[in-house]
Amino acid sequence: MGIYTVTELNNHIKHTLTSDPVLDQIWVQGEISNLTKHRSGHYYFTIKDENSQVSCVSFRSINRNLRFEPETNMKVLVFGSIDVYTLRGIYQLRVHDLRPDGVGELYKAYEQLKTRLEKEGLFDVSHKKAIPGYPRRIGVATSPTGAAIHDILNVITRRFPADILLAPTIVQGERSAKSIEHAIEILEHANVDVIIVGRGGGSLEDLWSFNEESVARAIFCSSVPIISAVGHETDFTIADFTADHRAPTPSAAAELAVPDMVEVMRHIESLSVRMEQALTHDLSEKKMHLQHLSKMIGPERFRDVLRQEYQHIDEITARMVHLMRTIMNTKRSSMKVCSGRLHAVSPLRTIERGYSIAVRKDDCRAIRNVDDINEGEILELTVMDGSIECNVMGKSRQTITRDMTKEV
Repeated sequence: MGIYTVTELNNHIKHTLTSDPVLDQIWVQGEISNLTKHRSGHYYFTIKDENSQVSCVSFRSINRNLRFEPETNMKVLVFGSIDVYTLRGIYQLRVHDLRPDGVGELYKAYEQLKTRLEKEGLFDVSHKKAIPGYPRRIGVATSPTGAAIHDILNVITRRFPADILLAPTIVQGERSAKSIEHAIEILEHANVDVIIVGRGGGSLEDLWSFNEESVARAIFCSSVPIISAVGHETDFTIADFTADHRAPTPSAAAELAVPDMVEVMRHIESLSVRMEQALTHDLSEKKMHLQHLSKMIGPERFRDVLRQEYQHIDEITARMVHLMRTIMNTKRSSMKVCSGRLHAVSPLRTIERGYSIAVRKDDCRAIRNVDDINEGEILELTVMDGSIECNVMGKSRQTITRDMTKEV
């Protein structure tokens, strides 16, 4: 039979196990233990029951699409294929899909996703869009054969007839999440004013499509306001928290989407009455104002205004004349004082007392001392009533003591 090396033996076993079609795609039920989340993004763990256990590996490409976070002691259903890790000679289950097993585990996955999306801000009120008051076209993403679409049609037809665009949607099962995402995308580009997404009641497993992360993100990213109407009044899904508005039932969603025609008509009638009253009141006020203006611009009123203005002009003129006289008198008094001071120091005053001013005839330069003139030159003497020309016959020098007292 020959001798195998360890590597050849492990490779042979690997080929044998991976070639078995039964072991190529298999579901295994068990409880997670020894869970290791490697920094590479791969998960290594063991699933066990009361009597046995098997190693599992879940690679990063698979883990990205998991709808929950695996935890130790969590009961799960593992879908994968049997493989052999030849370096250690151990067989393991290579995971293709991982799901919680049982309602308790589903609820745990629901709480994990809800907490994570809430931290990301997908439930924040600031992101909620308002529902239009009078929508012309309403999009509905639900099953075409379920009771939800009939309830929505009945309510909208009765309350406020509007165009309804149905995007047939799978609302339960393996392909339901993708179907819901696709329906939202179609309606978003179909020029609708609001979208209703939902279905009738059911168990947690039946409603699980509306707890998928991909559905929640499709609702959050929609540019059109979305009303979530999933299950009954007591059912809450991730879609309810992410949607712009949550309705307890499909019928309630229809009531949120459209107004009541009867209430609209009553409101219109009320607005009409209020408008008529406001118009009548406004016309009355305008008429009174017009009458007042008519009196203000009458001939007698115009004459009275002119008389008042004439009197005002006369009053201003009198005040101006009085003010100008006061200013002139003040300036005249000031000028007299200044004139008196100038006259006191004027050379003319000195001449009046018998003095004269001597200047040279040729250049009119004033003579201050004997050195300013020579014998034989002609002087011009200015006196009080004229001038005298004289010839210098001689000159002599002498010291004159003067009183420096200043005349004022």
